[in-house]
Amino acid sequence: MKSKCFYCFLFLIFLGFQDCCEGRWLLASPKPDRDNAAGYARWLVSQSSWGILRNVVSFSDGVVDKSTGIPYFYLTTLDPTARNALKDHRFSLTISENPLGTCGNADPENPVCAKITLTGKMVLLDANSKESKFAQTALFTKHPEMKGWPKSHNFRIFKLKIENIFMINWFGGPKPLTVGQYLKYKM
Repeated sequence: MKSKCFYCFLFLIFLGFQDCCEGRWLLASPKPDRDNAAGYARWLVSQSSWGILRNVVSFSDGVVDKSTGIPYFYLTTLDPTARNALKDHRFSLTISENPLGTCGNADPENPVCAKITLTGKMVLLDANSKESKFAQTALFTKHPEMKGWPKSHNFRIFKLKIENIFMINWFGGPKPLTVGQYLKYKM
């Protein structure tokens, strides 16, 4: 009897975490049509919480229902990512759909599993600006543990000022998408 209860408990836990990825609840935003390049790109960025920026980094583009499409980062100069950003502002952020769990059994390199690279310049935000306060709220909402990171590490808020977008979400090469189209899209 105890083993039946245990298996029922495990089954209920499995059901409860179906919409969860790596212990993080996925946002309720539906996946747009593949032909809607701006919508798909904004969806992918808003649903993701980490990417590759010369290093694996966490980011946020806004709070739930207020996605801006602009990636914000909470970085310390103890890490080479921030040190490099202060010297050479050119950066690229690459994000894969794979960690969201929405690619099925497709390999992460398969074009049906979307990937996007946002290229531009890293900008250190003024700590007292409205944008910095918004970014901090967005980052701490998506990554609550950041609030407790050591103050002595001098974390600062950066944003990626996007200049170019490269996205593949199906066969046939990259989708044509301008920065203006991407930023104008309403989630």
